[in-house]
Amino acid sequence: MLRIDIVTILPEMVEQALNHSIIKRARAAGLVQINAVNLRDYAADKHHTTDDTPSGGGGGMIMKVEPIARALDALNALRPADQGCPPSRIILTDPRGETFTQAKARELAAEQHLIFLCGHYEGVDERVRERLVTDELSIGDYVLTGGELPALVMADAITRLQAGVLGDAEAPDKDTFSEPLLEYPQYTRPRSFRGWEVPEILFGGHHAEITRWRRRLQMARTQASRPDLWDRFEPTKDDLKLLAEESEAEGQEPASPQSSLDTEL
Repeated sequence: MLRIDIVTILPEMVEQALNHSIIKRARAAGLVQINAVNLRDYAADKHHTTDDTPSGGGGGMIMKVEPIARALDALNALRPADQGCPPSRIILTDPRGETFTQAKARELAAEQHLIFLCGHYEGVDERVRERLVTDELSIGDYVLTGGELPALVMADAITRLQAGVLGDAEAPDKDTFSEPLLEYPQYTRPRSFRGWEVPEILFGGHHAEITRWRRRLQMARTQASRPDLWDRFEPTKDDLKLLAEESEAEGQEPASPQSSLDTEL
């Protein structure tokens, strides 16, 4: 079973978020263990201080190396090394880190122990980066108040990939970003609302045609909205046939991930 420890100065914030939806059910079912770890418990002084002024001067506060090292030592000691458990992955949430992707989620989902270290203030003592963490991850090119939300986002994505967490065992493979294509559009009842109709093809019972229709829209959406993903997409023979049919219907040259970035849909 995967264990995830989220080291934070705001454990109540993290724990509250963990008590909802899929993560709550996965924890209750024993499919994943996720803990909010209070970094202040590992501070040495009576005020439980976890930050200090930057050496050499400057504004803001820096998270201290000592409580972080103590917390990580304590959490690593819980790892059952005698059972062949691999080393823990220690992940610093930081906007300067590698961008978190679905591929990274799959990589981390295969681990046995993940420790997320939530950054705060002006950052962490550089010795934490140099000596203590194994990964630095970001959820996007923007700055948040702290690393709790990024840690929760990543924990959610990783938890979904654990066996038994989702009702449909194949569901993770159908999600957007399971391949470099956006998901096809989904509808439900009522069939008509304010004159907005669910596409007729979804009611014909022709499952092969529905699959083809959905695949065409996946490719069209990705090409129009995410050219970065489209450029990495490797179409199958059936995909190429669908692209050719679509282009023929519109009187265009057949589209492909390599040649169609400037083609209007």
